[in-house]
Amino acid sequence: MLNLSQNGCSVWVASSSEGLLTPTAVALGKFDGVHLGHQRVIQPVLHPSDRLSVASSPQSKENQQLTNQEYTYSTVVTFDPHPQEFFTGQPRTLLTPLDEKVQQLRSLGVEQLVLLPFDKELSALTPEEFVQKILVQQLQCQRISIGQDFCFGEKRSGTAKDLQLIAAKHNIPVTIVPLQTYTGDSPTQSSCVSTNPTQDARISTSLIRQTLEQGDIENANLLLGRPYTLFGVVVQGQHLGRTIGFPTANLQLPKEKFLPRQGVYAVRVFTLSETSNAASSESLGVMNIGNRPTVNGTYSSAEVHLFDWSGDLYGKKLAVELVKFLRPEQKFASLEALKTQIQLDCVVAKEILSAEWEQ
Repeated sequence: MLNLSQNGCSVWVASSSEGLLTPTAVALGKFDGVHLGHQRVIQPVLHPSDRLSVASSPQSKENQQLTNQEYTYSTVVTFDPHPQEFFTGQPRTLLTPLDEKVQQLRSLGVEQLVLLPFDKELSALTPEEFVQKILVQQLQCQRISIGQDFCFGEKRSGTAKDLQLIAAKHNIPVTIVPLQTYTGDSPTQSSCVSTNPTQDARISTSLIRQTLEQGDIENANLLLGRPYTLFGVVVQGQHLGRTIGFPTANLQLPKEKFLPRQGVYAVRVFTLSETSNAASSESLGVMNIGNRPTVNGTYSSAEVHLFDWSGDLYGKKLAVELVKFLRPEQKFASLEALKTQIQLDCVVAKEILSAEWEQ
C-alpha cells in the first residue's frame, strides 16, 4: 500500500487489504481521465459536503438518508494494469497516469483509491465471486456506485444490473448512474452516442482520446471538465530554440501519458512547488509536440516557449494546460522560415489566450 498525502488529505493507493480503511463506499470502474461522467459515478460515495462540489443539483432522498448511517470511507476501486493492457499485452497510454488520477480524486473528496491487480486470477472470477471476495470480504463495502455500462467478472459477463442483484443478496445498495452526455452547458443523463461533443455526445474516455487525437482541445476540455494538462520535469534539450531566439523548456513526460495530435498549441503553464505540487507561478506560451522535422528530429518531444520569461527552469516541474491547437507540425525549408512561423504562432496564441482571459 502506498499513502499519498497532501494538505492533510490522504488518498490510499492499495493493492492489498493491508492497511485498508473500512468499511467503504465504493465507486467502481476504470476512471481514466476522471472526466465529467466519472465524477457523476463518484458523487454518490462522497460525504455530503463533498458531493456539493461535484454537482450543483440537490441531493436525492437516498443520498440524504446515507448521512445517518455508519461512517464509510469514500473509495474509488479501479484496476492496474488497465484490463485492455492485460488482455492485449500492449502498453496503454492513459489520460491520467496514477499521480494525476490521485490528484483529481483528492480534489473531489475521495479518501481512498484501491488498485486491484488485474491478473489471470482476478480476470477469472465470476461476477458472484468478485462481489463476495473483493467487495464484501476485502473492502467491507456498504454501498456501491457504477456507471450504466459497467461490466465485470469473467469475460465481462456481469452487467450493472447483475451487480445490483448480486449485491442485494449481501444487503449492499447499488446506484447505477445513467450515461452522461454533454449538451454544451452541463452533463445530462442519456444513452445516446454521438461523434460530435457539441451534439449530445456520450462522455467517455474513448471520445476524449479521439478529440485529442484530432487536436480538438476545446471539446476535450469540455468533456473532462478541466483543461487537458501535461505534467513534466524540465530537462536538458538541444538548445536549438535558443539559437533562433525562441528558447524552450524541454519536458520529460511520463511514458504512459496519452499525447494529443502532434503540432503547436497555445498553452497556460504553471510552475509547481516541489513539495506540494501547488502552482507557484503562471505563464503563457506555445508548445510544440512532435519530432521537429525541420532539424531532422528522430524522437518525439514536448517543448514549451514561455512569453516574456527569463530564468532557469531546469529541474522544475511544470503543468502545461492545453488551450487551443494552432497548427500541425511541419517541415520548413530553413531555420529562418521556422523562426518566422514561430513568431506568427506566438502572435496568434497571445490573441487567443488574452481573449480567453477576458471571458
